[in-house]
Amino acid sequence: MSEERFLVTGAMGCIGAWVVRQLVREGVETAVFDLATEPARMRLVMNEDEISRVRFIQGDVTDLAAVQQAVMESGATHVVHLAGLQVPFCRANPPLGAAVNVVGTVNVLQAVRQAGAQVRGLSYASSVAALGPDDYYAQKLVADDARLRPDTLYGVYKMANEHTARVYWQDWGVGSVGLRPYIVYGVGRDQGLTSDLAKAILAAAANRSFHIKFGGTVALQYTADVAAIFIAAARAGYQGAAVCNLRNDVVSVADFVSVLKAVAPSAEITYQADNNLPFPADLDDSGLRAILGDVPHTELETAVRESLAQFSDLVASGQVDLGQLD
Repeated sequence: MSEERFLVTGAMGCIGAWVVRQLVREGVETAVFDLATEPARMRLVMNEDEISRVRFIQGDVTDLAAVQQAVMESGATHVVHLAGLQVPFCRANPPLGAAVNVVGTVNVLQAVRQAGAQVRGLSYASSVAALGPDDYYAQKLVADDARLRPDTLYGVYKMANEHTARVYWQDWGVGSVGLRPYIVYGVGRDQGLTSDLAKAILAAAANRSFHIKFGGTVALQYTADVAAIFIAAARAGYQGAAVCNLRNDVVSVADFVSVLKAVAPSAEITYQADNNLPFPADLDDSGLRAILGDVPHTELETAVRESLAQFSDLVASGQVDLGQLD
């Protein structure tokens, strides 16, 4: 086993499952902290032997004492903070969204602060939603430090987290790297505003038609790559409070559909060409490259092909819920 010990919050989500998968396969001691107890998404990408190597700590990220205890008892040397509620859930219940997304992040920062030298690196999930709409930015590429003007409560909460992390560095020397994914796609991505691309691949695997509810240009990040980026960012031990855009593939939804149909010729996938997502896609990721060096990036066709094969196996074995396509 590595001398590293990772604590992953929100590990029952899509990115969390892939982060845990990579860490376990590296032989890294891994603990997860989550209110949920059923590792359903982990089972989509990991076998039972791999899952058995994970230490599960049930707890609420809004409970500071529970977060502190998890950091200390796990002996975490690195923390990947992914716990959060996505756009629809924040809109449906703003107080809960603020408690989980904002208070939860404060609690993680505070727990890392109090752990002192034990924790050597922290990465956390911000979002492209912290930025404003695409037409708000005259200058492209959109830089990490571009002015923020979120149009959703979810984005406002993520903006608050970025500023909170900055103050924790300024006042107490807690280093962190916040990451702003745009569209994360792959197995396990079944919720949220931008999950339609992953669902389109699932639909192709299940021989179902599917309509993507948006079009335009987007930035795509494959699940395995995003997991590797979060892990590398935590390992960087960054001294400061960086917030970094993710870029990888910047393509039109039409181009994504073309790639999917090239891999799965019988796929019946359509998209809403006149409904663009309200986020900039032409993002500058030089800040992330300065911290990590090479940014993990699986070529789009390869990632779509891998995802299609994984989804096909899951459909064949009845392990994936096709109700998400309705």
